[in-house]
Amino acid sequence: MTLSILIVDDDVVSRSMLQDIIENCGTGELTGMAEGGLEGQRMILDLKPDVVLIDLLMPDQDGIETVANLKQSGYNGKFIMISQVVNKEMVGAAYQKGIEFFIHKPINRVEVEHVLNKVNEQWKYERYVQEIKQSMARLNLVEAPALAPAQTRTVRDSARSILMDLGIIGESGSKDIIALMEYAIEQKQASELPPLKESYEAVAQKYKLTPKEVEKECKAMEQRIRRTVLTALTNLASIGLTDYSNHKFEHYAPLYFDFQDVRMKMRAMEEEQASDNKSKVNIKKFLQVFYMETVEKINS
Repeated sequence: MTLSILIVDDDVVSRSMLQDIIENCGTGELTGMAEGGLEGQRMILDLKPDVVLIDLLMPDQDGIETVANLKQSGYNGKFIMISQVVNKEMVGAAYQKGIEFFIHKPINRVEVEHVLNKVNEQWKYERYVQEIKQSMARLNLVEAPALAPAQTRTVRDSARSILMDLGIIGESGSKDIIALMEYAIEQKQASELPPLKESYEAVAQKYKLTPKEVEKECKAMEQRIRRTVLTALTNLASIGLTDYSNHKFEHYAPLYFDFQDVRMKMRAMEEEQASDNKSKVNIKKFLQVFYMETVEKINS
């Protein structure tokens, strides 16, 4: 299936250049072009493209407002913003509203092709995750009680292989992650993790007696996992800075993290900023993807 792309830009020259790049790079298929934010908003809700290339400044409705309106309307495609504006506050506001990448004008063919390739990779990984969910739900892969002893051992081995790839096998939170995976599979979950609070409590209750001890351990577990996930983000960002085409970076970075967070971490590392406390990570997403990959390894 080909990536569908729509352009929203009031400048005819920019639209023409972007159209030429899309048609020649082979990354996706152009499904439409709009000359302003309002027209673009209508077309996007109608055509539902996978990716939108959108200008920041337009006379009728700017790109940030258009993105916000579309998100509010339920559109969940990917946005690439294009503008000659270099104001950091405006760029930051655009990222906060949900854009994936920001390209500066004048338009550079190599840069546009590179960004489209990265968005295409991210899109493919997300489709891959969705296919895993659908397969697990359809086949109910973790249901047979007779296989529980073998699965328990295999869960640990499968989870450890992912932890090693992410470079976090030695982190204190790695044991907690393995315990959460074992609990989820014990619950015969088909495609979704049990609620995190429930999972933390179930794991903590295995070796803590009183409610107060359990509560304290849940908070400690949450912090250990957060630090471990932040370390995984740092490791992947470091790999990306060294070799953007490294197979671990290409597979794990867009699968486990929001790619804009990976890019922000890479930028902070390039500028040698001590920003671990400021790095954003979605723990629920990380653990959900980790669970799906663990189950896939068990059944492969």
